[in-house]
Amino acid sequence: MSHQSDLIVTDIEAYLAQHERKDLLRFLTCGSVDDGKSTLIGRLLYDAKMIYEDQLETIKKDSVRHGTTDTEFDPALLTDGLKAEREQGITIDVAYRYFSTAKRKFIIADTPGHEQYTRNMATGASTCDLAIILIDARHGVLTQTRRHSFIASLLGIKHIIVAVNKMDLVDYSQEVFERIVKDYTDFAARLELNDVRFLPMAALRGDNVVNKSAHMPWYTGSPLMHLLEEVYIASDANLIDFRFPVQYVNRPNPDFRGFCGTVASGIVRPGDEIMVFPSRKTSRVKAIHTFEGEVEQAMPPLAVTLTLEDEIDVSRGDMLVHPNNVPLIATHFEAMLVWMAEEPLQPGKQYFLKQTTTMTPGVITDVRYRIDVNTLHREDATQLALNEIGRCAFALEKPIACDPYRKNRTSGAFVVIDRLTNNTVGAGMIIDRKPEPLFTPLPRSARSVPTEKGGQPARPGVSVRTHSQANIRAETGLITVTEREQALQQHALTVWLTGLSGSGKSSIAERLERRLHTEGFHAYRLDGDNLRLGLNRDLVFSKADRAENIRRIAEVARLFNQAGLIVLVPVIAPFQTDRRHAAEIIGADRFFEVYVDTPLEVCEERDVKGLYRKARAGEIPDFTGISSPYETPPTPALRLTTVDHTVEESADTVFRAIAARIRLL
Repeated sequence: MSHQSDLIVTDIEAYLAQHERKDLLRFLTCGSVDDGKSTLIGRLLYDAKMIYEDQLETIKKDSVRHGTTDTEFDPALLTDGLKAEREQGITIDVAYRYFSTAKRKFIIADTPGHEQYTRNMATGASTCDLAIILIDARHGVLTQTRRHSFIASLLGIKHIIVAVNKMDLVDYSQEVFERIVKDYTDFAARLELNDVRFLPMAALRGDNVVNKSAHMPWYTGSPLMHLLEEVYIASDANLIDFRFPVQYVNRPNPDFRGFCGTVASGIVRPGDEIMVFPSRKTSRVKAIHTFEGEVEQAMPPLAVTLTLEDEIDVSRGDMLVHPNNVPLIATHFEAMLVWMAEEPLQPGKQYFLKQTTTMTPGVITDVRYRIDVNTLHREDATQLALNEIGRCAFALEKPIACDPYRKNRTSGAFVVIDRLTNNTVGAGMIIDRKPEPLFTPLPRSARSVPTEKGGQPARPGVSVRTHSQANIRAETGLITVTEREQALQQHALTVWLTGLSGSGKSSIAERLERRLHTEGFHAYRLDGDNLRLGLNRDLVFSKADRAENIRRIAEVARLFNQAGLIVLVPVIAPFQTDRRHAAEIIGADRFFEVYVDTPLEVCEERDVKGLYRKARAGEIPDFTGISSPYETPPTPALRLTTVDHTVEESADTVFRAIAARIRLL
């Protein structure tokens, strides 16, 4: 066996320890029908001496009965285990094989090529680090090749090897290979595939599988086995955002309560503060238990049992996270969906949605568009048929803790289950975009457009979507928010400072902006007065206009966040409903609320602009704190008391509270 070494003979325990430390690469083979996926895996294992002699003898006998290659040894039979697969010479189910070499351990998923079994390909790809996309050199890039490539991109597979197979049937032509490379490159340029490598091969004959081919001297790259052993995957895991879906509560005796599950992302250590979602209760990690005993840290994909210092309620379906790095709590979101059922998707029909360890009823409220896998163009659609891919809006009966799929493949993924048959009918990837609202607030100048008899506004400040508005959809560019954040080396965040006039919000925001800039962060301050002088100059200070003012500010902050920036928003925002709406627009994972708690009498003493004096004299109506109420935030992320602290000290407190959250380490 190729993973053997001298240690097996001299020190078996040292060999086993060395084998245990090898990293694991999960990869799949995919492509169109009869491109040679199963043959490739069989040849890979055969040339790497990973087939036992009794297995080989059995396959040779089966090759006489079922083989499709007219040779003594049909490599495809090693993975085509179903009777129907062997009779037809195709792959139907996903076949998994494990092997190892001296450098790495591998798990292969051999997925089917038929269009009707695309759902099996999506299942096999969901946990893979790398995809081998096979192309028959005689046929070039086909529809199923494009579909599998698009699914691999959707599922966040970062490494792609495009294997142009059956080169022996085109006389090992370099021209044919280069034409296929160009066709695939032109198509894949519109996908998010960062690491794509091209490899000419003849899997049946073993050319460029384990050993370099003598028939293609024009190819100067490495054979497949070398690429698999050397591809770098250590940086692919998300070690920043700690997510631990609780799968089981372990209570073997009255003295032990542990919470079992698999670390989805991030790192956890004893002593770390954690928060339970959705209850938001906090505690600290007491110990991390594994089958071998306690460990000092855990990271994906380790299965562990966590014990906590406090007796708080944690159940299956809850998620443990770090308090300063929390997921989105959502009942409404949008996702890219691969539909896997013969019966078309029905918007409005009740389904179950299973995400991590929780399951909740919900509906697909709308199909935004369908993707043409050949052109990658968006098409208008009201439903999705078998194997079609589209963007859909979801509404759930209870909230889930989730992340955008690009940020976290575990908490951002889910499956859709039919409530009657209990069959899995769809696989979804949550996208970093808020759903479109049902009603769109109009600018002040247009608020009298929808009228009733007599010319009076039908609903002042709110307009039901018109036909033209319903045809407007938000567009996404070729650069994702995550890519912008990585370029700036920080997490986008909106720091929302709320409090009475004169509490010190603006002064703190000014110092904080300077501190962030000095420390190398990219930040911008959206001052409320500046916005009132420009973007919001058409608004007065009525309750309705205050709400519209906050909505516009939140929309601008969201756009800045999508550019990867940190936004500072010092505004009074006196009403809890408006602040909650702002958080929904910006996104709970990017909204950091700071309550600048300063007594009214202190604010009046500061009164630099003389506003309180004018308000008490009746010159300014609806003034917050005097003639209009201020609703204190019930659970701000941070509460500042400026009576006993200077502006510099307060700004430093905010900086320290958000620094660990906004820097990509």
